[in-house]
Amino acid sequence: MNLNNPFRHYNDSVLCPDAPFPSIEAERPLRLLAGCPVYKETPLHHRQIEPLKGEFFIKDERSRMGLGSFKALGAAYVIAHMAQQQSLANTTFITASAGNHGLSVAAGARTFGASSVVYLSHTVPETFAEKLRLQGAKVCRKGNDYEASMTAAAKSAKANNWVLLSDSSWPGYTELPHRLMEGYLVMAAETVKQMKSAPTHIFLQAGVGGLAAACAAYFRSAWVDYPNIIVVEPEAAPALHDAIQAGCFVSSTGPVSSMGRLDCKEASMIALNGLARDADRFVLLSDHEVEDVMHDLADLGLATTPSGGAGLAAALLGKVDLPSDARILVILSEEA
Repeated sequence: MNLNNPFRHYNDSVLCPDAPFPSIEAERPLRLLAGCPVYKETPLHHRQIEPLKGEFFIKDERSRMGLGSFKALGAAYVIAHMAQQQSLANTTFITASAGNHGLSVAAGARTFGASSVVYLSHTVPETFAEKLRLQGAKVCRKGNDYEASMTAAAKSAKANNWVLLSDSSWPGYTELPHRLMEGYLVMAAETVKQMKSAPTHIFLQAGVGGLAAACAAYFRSAWVDYPNIIVVEPEAAPALHDAIQAGCFVSSTGPVSSMGRLDCKEASMIALNGLARDADRFVLLSDHEVEDVMHDLADLGLATTPSGGAGLAAALLGKVDLPSDARILVILSEEA
């Protein structure tokens, strides 16, 4: 399913008046990370993928800062920023997670002497819960989807006076997720530096939309209108697609998706503002379409999860007509 963005060239369109647009200030997180011993650029692979024509540029986040995903740049950056202002010894950070965001919260909290609590829905595998515990997090289960676990985390944060650190945003809660998305600009800035010329097409997978919106905003600042930016979501969780179609924030509905990290039924308001301005098209993928591509990606040395490879899968599956001289940028956002 394909949706052209009717708001694309209307820079004054604000679908969520209570939320800002994404930051493009990559220098702030880059300066902070300069002193981090585990920080280094992740690679950008240049590939020809038969039988498709065109060139693929694959930003590989699978080794990012030892946490296996781009999310390492988000919550941990927010916590590091707070640690510059005050001691966090008596601070507890709480969040809900469908995946790697929780690891970033837990790792950041542990690094700076804080505590962490991560709420998971019952659909998140126990193997992931164990990863969180190894990072020092207390894990709680609540609800059958990400939205239910986030509601529980928000209630617990208020009851215990803990710091809620979500990668989504809603009315009255935008400051921390705005800074969190700013951390993702490191990935985008590295990519712009690594590419010799602008891509013609960029495929960005989205859950609540943090990665897609942060990268799209930065890529527009660097490459202006030249690239065609395509946002990819699961058919089961078309949060951004449905909001763009409706012209306002709406909740989406659908079954549980195997693209678990992207299985979010409500978009971040910050991300929705940014992508209404910066994205050209919204594409939906079924679970079976993405799963069929996973073995091919592994054979190419690009093993990842359905969530981590959704953008690349959309390109490989021909969801957008690509010319023979296309220069296609995608992000491999997490390890398998």
